[in-house]
Amino acid sequence: MTLMLPLYMIAVLLIAGVAVGALTGITGSSGVVVVVPVLSIIGLSFQDSVGSSLLVDVITTSVVIYVYLKHGNASVKNGISMGLGALLGAQMGTRLAISLPQGPLELGFVVFVLALAVEMFRRSGDPKPLARGNAVNLGKWTVPVAFAISVPVGILTGTLGASGGAIFTGIAALLFPIGAQGIVGTATLAMVLSALSGVAGYAYLGRVDYAYAAVIGLTSLVSGYLFSRFANEVSEKKIYLSMGIVFVAVGGMEMLKIMGLVRRTCTALR
Repeated sequence: MTLMLPLYMIAVLLIAGVAVGALTGITGSSGVVVVVPVLSIIGLSFQDSVGSSLLVDVITTSVVIYVYLKHGNASVKNGISMGLGALLGAQMGTRLAISLPQGPLELGFVVFVLALAVEMFRRSGDPKPLARGNAVNLGKWTVPVAFAISVPVGILTGTLGASGGAIFTGIAALLFPIGAQGIVGTATLAMVLSALSGVAGYAYLGRVDYAYAAVIGLTSLVSGYLFSRFANEVSEKKIYLSMGIVFVAVGGMEMLKIMGLVRRTCTALR
């Protein structure tokens, strides 16, 4: 029971909520990198931590996307196309993802996010207008390609609880000729659909701790609203810089995970 937690632990949950709101509100990234470690330390299983994290994502993104839409900084068509792709991926089930070798997939993910970090840092230092000319020109194929690329994001949502915030941000940045705030808003809209699909599956399995999710989620609801308002008023360069930092952090954490996997494999082979 959350109410039986000591005050310092409740404070930790509240701080996590503030961090999630800031992360999602400014960069459009999922709060999974904050929530899962915190809940795991408290004592929840990995599955329960992931399910609860997805619910926090749903709560947070609901208010964040409202702010971005209010400021006209979200492409509804493009966001829905990515979100529907993720929904399809999630419904494809977990067997495909589980059957694939994890090492190469994780290494590919690291390369992808670090390449995105380089691109975001490049854009943050570009004195030219950033709203156009930064995307890959695919013409009429842009939306179908975004849909197709988002399908694996949905598979990750169903297996690892990654609702795809950072990946959606990268897809939007590469494919859509929109500015930094538009990228974040569009990615957040896609993440709403992805997180909803993921949390539905975990809730069906009874792997969501609603009490913990409520404490973190209600805090991130307020935090996300305030930080998303701030993000819609600052320069695009600062948003790109923030996204670059997030991509480096995500890539670094994934690399540490891979290194740990390699060490365990080597130990098992001895």
